[in-house]
Amino acid sequence: MTLKTLPNYSPNFDKFKRPKKKIKFIILHYTGMKTESSAIKKLCSFNSKVSCNYFIKNRGKKLNIIKKLCNYNSKVSCHYFIKDNGKILTIVPHLYEAWHAGLSKWKKIKLLNKYSIGIEINNPGHEHGYKSFSSKQIKSLKKLLKYLMKNFNISYKNVLGHSDIAPNRKKDPGEKFPWNELAKEKLAFWHKLNINKIKFLRNLKVNSKEEKLFLLNLVKIGYSKIKKNDYRKNQIYLIKAFQRRFRQELINGKIDKECLLISKNLIKS
Repeated sequence: MTLKTLPNYSPNFDKFKRPKKKIKFIILHYTGMKTESSAIKKLCSFNSKVSCNYFIKNRGKKLNIIKKLCNYNSKVSCHYFIKDNGKILTIVPHLYEAWHAGLSKWKKIKLLNKYSIGIEINNPGHEHGYKSFSSKQIKSLKKLLKYLMKNFNISYKNVLGHSDIAPNRKKDPGEKFPWNELAKEKLAFWHKLNINKIKFLRNLKVNSKEEKLFLLNLVKIGYSKIKKNDYRKNQIYLIKAFQRRFRQELINGKIDKECLLISKNLIKS
């Protein structure tokens, strides 16, 4: 299976190649910037066309020289970037570690940059007029996911959002991202419940025992345990991350019976 991408390389990555078998996750992001051009510039900021061409010709070689040619102000990157028109840019070759996940955790694995491929999808995000992702973007994303999941033997359960692995810091790709659509093609994890049939449970309060069960279920799914410092604040972040992923119609940071039922179903799935 081949994939057509356009090279637009970044200097922001770790210089040592990682073993292919180490890559277990795909992390999805939105760019969260006002314009597509500003997002690309932040992810890969070269001084000139000459330096960019030099990098393309010498990728993986003489990395210290390449980085001197580049504007090294930005400390973020990703492996792939999906533009508004659906075109896919290769930002960092996938056997190198890109800087996209930051402080992160899923199940027992910390600092997921080491173990993941990061995909940025252009979208202004919550701070700049969050909007739905285009059909062209999602079509290209599906092709990219199929390619990566096959080539790296990545489970659909390990296709995650940035907010899943860093709920106290991130909101992306957010509640407008079509996780359910991806799940229908086994490209992401989703529950097997009919939202229209269970939404009567929305806003129905849970008791203390059910609240504990819900939070325990989140840990079983893969989310981090809540830190004791600022427990209530971090609990709200965690619940919202779950809702943005699995109950997108209402993001309020409150545990209700609908959320509880969804969490139970995910454990069984």
